[in-house]
Amino acid sequence: MSTTRPEKIRINDLHAFYGESHILHGIDMSIGQGELVTLLGRNGAGRSTTLKAIMSMVGRRTGSIVINGTETIDMPAHKIAHLGMGFCPEERGIFSSLNVEENLMLPPAVRSDGVSVEEIYEMFPNLYERRYSQGTRLSGGEQQMLALARILRTGANILLLDEITEGLAPVIVQKLAEVLMQLKGRGLTILLVEQNFRFAAPIADRHYVMEHGHIVEEVHAHELEAKTELLNTYLGV
Repeated sequence: MSTTRPEKIRINDLHAFYGESHILHGIDMSIGQGELVTLLGRNGAGRSTTLKAIMSMVGRRTGSIVINGTETIDMPAHKIAHLGMGFCPEERGIFSSLNVEENLMLPPAVRSDGVSVEEIYEMFPNLYERRYSQGTRLSGGEQQMLALARILRTGANILLLDEITEGLAPVIVQKLAEVLMQLKGRGLTILLVEQNFRFAAPIADRHYVMEHGHIVEEVHAHELEAKTELLNTYLGV
């Protein structure tokens, strides 16, 4: 990572447990401001658990997780959100009984610099067209856009995104790629768990490869071509 970027997340020797199950085994990683970094790996490698561990949503965690300069290992999830963290889980977490606009008006402001509703509609024209549609009536792609939009409204400047393209049409996936590039351009920091390597490869600065709760490889964007075979081995492509 270039030294010019302020560090937004630094993780050292992170272990995570659910009950007796030891899921993460001493993870180290760092992410700089404005970087888009992916966590790659097969299902069960510990990628989603890493995001949940950063947000303190696992049974127990040990090690060090410094976010925006603050050690958070003993901090509850709601306090971590106030450091500018936004987590978009696989289950999306929108209020399905409310319409799009109501969903966008609801998020608690964790910081004062949230993206305005007007800007959200510019970013996601689909949501503007559907602004009076109930959450349950939205397509999977629209629900995903809304989930991401809600996080941006809170003022989060570090995004943890879990499988946001899963099951979505290619045109929506392309739109999400454009939005992530836009957010990166605004200086947001993004950690992305992603199965769809074709989606992740062109937009990410770096990739961490996970296997059995360990980080086994770090690949920079410029090394992708040279390391394709290695990645295929790990990802079972």
